[in-house]
Amino acid sequence: MSNRKANLAVLGATGVVGREITAIIDELKIDFNTIKFLSSAKSAGSEIEFQGKKYIVEEATPESFEGVNIVLASAGGSTSQKFAPEIVKRGGVLIDNSSAFRMEKNVPLVIAYVNDEDLRKHEGIIANPNCSTSQLMLVLKPLHEKFGIKRLIVSTYQAVSGAGLAAINELRADTEANLKGEKFENVCFKKPISFNVIPQIDVFCENGYTKEELKVVNETKKILHLPEDLPISCTAARVPVFNGHSEAVDIEFEKEVTPDEVREILKNAFGVEVIDNPENFEYPTTRDASGNNPVYVGRIRKNLAFNNGISLWCVADNLRIGAALNTVRICQKVIEMDLF
Repeated sequence: MSNRKANLAVLGATGVVGREITAIIDELKIDFNTIKFLSSAKSAGSEIEFQGKKYIVEEATPESFEGVNIVLASAGGSTSQKFAPEIVKRGGVLIDNSSAFRMEKNVPLVIAYVNDEDLRKHEGIIANPNCSTSQLMLVLKPLHEKFGIKRLIVSTYQAVSGAGLAAINELRADTEANLKGEKFENVCFKKPISFNVIPQIDVFCENGYTKEELKVVNETKKILHLPEDLPISCTAARVPVFNGHSEAVDIEFEKEVTPDEVREILKNAFGVEVIDNPENFEYPTTRDASGNNPVYVGRIRKNLAFNNGISLWCVADNLRIGAALNTVRICQKVIEMDLF
């Protein structure tokens, strides 16, 4: 355990995730020396109240990172790419929420409490996985350790908050227009989001999968240290829900496995809560998850299409576990393990 205190900076402090990061730094009682809040020129000058003090949000420049030990960033890929070398050059550690560095060889991709040891390999940058991958890892890790994953199929039902504040506003405005029978021009999504399910998140790739779907495939392999040729498939859909991603997960294991064994393991797993009593209609929904830390799991049953197969449903607050909570937990681990 280290007792050194870090100088922190939150980059992208005024965004949806940045605000959440700030709240969770307080919630997890991160022991820091100093903290600063950075944003684009557009949001600079606004005020943030944090732990009873008022802070002025500063415009991020290379000089902002002088003397900063850990930067918690959720400012988009291009911003992270621009500032990463500046942060590293000044001896800081960047914990980055964007997809900019996730698949780079020398950058650890980490879910706290899943693959903490990978943090030791950092060279100044640590990547936070995609939100739909994040919630899945806390569920899969303990099961993989016990039974060995052989094949994985994931279908995601993702909330609009994953696409930012403008998307949240678009769902609200589109729904209101729809109910009044008025015309509405969608901007954030390729199709109207109200009363609809859109089977596209991010852009399409050559193999017909979207970038979001391939993130789940590739990031899962990297975090769990799975073989490159292990079969994983994902279909990602955007649903008209404000917050909380849901996932239907079908897993084939190397070893024999029963639903009861899975329930038992997940009941004792870090960051996971089991709600699984279908006869009383007890199973997790996005409303259960929104605003909370755990990944909720239910509908655990024997999969009828696979040998040694299990199907389950998992739900989590994508802004927390998928973004802000894991970022701050990583920060906590970096401080504890004295890696700054």
